[in-house]
Amino acid sequence: MKVVIAGAGEVGTHLARMLTNENHDIVLLDDSPEKLSKISSEVDLMTITGSAHSFQDLKKTDLAKSDLFIAVTPFEERNVLACSMASYLGVGRTIARINNQEYLQERYRAKLNNLGIHELIYPESLAAKEIIASVKQTATRQLIEFSNGKLLLMGIKVRENAEILNKTFEELSQENQHLLVVAIQRDNETIIPHGSDFIKNGDVVYFITTRSEQQNVFDLTGKKQFDVKNIMFFGGSRIAQKAIEKLGDNYRIKIIENSREKCEQIADKFENVLVINGDGRNLNLLKEEGIEKMDAFVATTGNSETNILGCHLAKSFGVRRTVAEVENLAYMSLADNMDHWYNF
Repeated sequence: MKVVIAGAGEVGTHLARMLTNENHDIVLLDDSPEKLSKISSEVDLMTITGSAHSFQDLKKTDLAKSDLFIAVTPFEERNVLACSMASYLGVGRTIARINNQEYLQERYRAKLNNLGIHELIYPESLAAKEIIASVKQTATRQLIEFSNGKLLLMGIKVRENAEILNKTFEELSQENQHLLVVAIQRDNETIIPHGSDFIKNGDVVYFITTRSEQQNVFDLTGKKQFDVKNIMFFGGSRIAQKAIEKLGDNYRIKIIENSREKCEQIADKFENVLVINGDGRNLNLLKEEGIEKMDAFVATTGNSETNILGCHLAKSFGVRRTVAEVENLAYMSLADNMDHWYNF
């Protein structure tokens, strides 16, 4: 499949790497020669310097012969316009990254489709959903439902207390006929397991199971679910606000935000949220606000390093569930090794 990607930022370059590894023909368009030069030295793809909202530059990517156009520049308006232009130039399908939830309303979908925008990606909403899933599913690293929840894909980090540790899959299949492991993440490497392979301490293991067998998987991996009631957010970003909006009134939530103006906006928006103006890296402030009593700590500032540090501090105070928003993909493995759930 031939794919044209507009935007060589974190998301665009990550998509380019991922799709190239799957043997797709990738063309990356950006107005920054420096960004394009950097990724072209690392990945086997075609790069074109140009604007995503220029017909002339879009034509250089050979859109008429492409299957998919993905616009993921930092600017929502450019992405929407670029997709419309790409459709006019004959591309098969388009996807636009947006920052405005209004575009997702059903009454506008037909109009956008007529304009040539076939799919929309709203990263803030996706990140908020990941945060909520992580807060609610405390025994897993990842949980994805298939067929309306009939099948579950569960990613679980296995510790030394797990029954299935150091047993070959041949042994495990004899003892547990309903246990199906589809992948193991070990030392930043993904392993497709065979009969002679076994699970080691620290592996993130991906299981396919059903609702009725879910508890059996928890038992075998030594995991116990716990209820989350008290949540502290570090940073009152739009992602944090979206997550709080989706969480509803069933949780006791605190937000620590450095910007006084943003604190006032959040306080006006959420009546059930306690907003504290201060620096979430301040140990004294964290203690004063009862960090030790929190069930979950969610770091959603605009800085990946600050979020990872904040979660590390929360862990040192005994918080059992930490979530770090990580936009720099290079920090993903660092966050994972420090035992923080992450999203981007």
